[in-house]
Amino acid sequence: MKSSPIRTAAGFLLAALTASCLLPVQAAQLVRVGAAHFPPYTIRPENGADTGLLPQLVEALNGLQSDYQFVLVPTSIPRRFGDFKQGRIDMAIFENPEWGWKDIPHTDVDMGLEDAEIFVAQREDGRQQSYFASLTGKRLALFSGYHYEFANFNADPKFLAQNFNATLTYSHDSNLLMVLRGRADIALVTRSYLSDYLLRNEKVRDELLVSQRVDQVYHHYAILRPTAPISGEAFARLLQGLRDNGEMLKIFEPYKIAVVPVPHH
Repeated sequence: MKSSPIRTAAGFLLAALTASCLLPVQAAQLVRVGAAHFPPYTIRPENGADTGLLPQLVEALNGLQSDYQFVLVPTSIPRRFGDFKQGRIDMAIFENPEWGWKDIPHTDVDMGLEDAEIFVAQREDGRQQSYFASLTGKRLALFSGYHYEFANFNADPKFLAQNFNATLTYSHDSNLLMVLRGRADIALVTRSYLSDYLLRNEKVRDELLVSQRVDQVYHHYAILRPTAPISGEAFARLLQGLRDNGEMLKIFEPYKIAVVPVPHH
């Protein structure tokens, strides 16, 4: 009896499916991303809570493709350099080459994201924007490990305490509370964090004076190890994919983080 074309096609299809099942499946390459406490980007990663913008970005990257599996590895702001050099992490995200990376071999990828560091003081009668023009004689509340432009990116705690009358903490909330309670004159916070803070603490909005002066604009980069499983070009393509499908705007726009054009070389 002659086989029908449908039965023959079905046989070929079954044989092809059987053969494909026997072929080894290419496993996704693991890319370890350093997660240091940097709110609202990463919030207390050592506690195991996937909160902040970095976990959302990693989830979006993993949902976009199957060649790479991005995983978060907890680190800290001061420790991330050592973890990077020793190969414990393949990549640091929301970075800037100016923040201590110059002498460490790496590839940087422009993420097309901009945030800013701004000054916040207690609102008082007669206090104007001119209050932020000079930091001389003012008590500062700073985040430990951050590289501030007004201090020429020197993050050494002793230097900041001696030269800028600075108190350093690991909490933007604590720093803003110091300002509200009169224990510090000015706190420096990221625009994205302040936006989130005021949503959570609506009642103090009128008690704070926010500077028009910007200490620095954060133009965010990804920093990759030369031997990372993913190249800078490939990671840039993935980020472009998230721009194209609207995920970048969805993740970052609520925090007043600007999604800006990336120059094409």
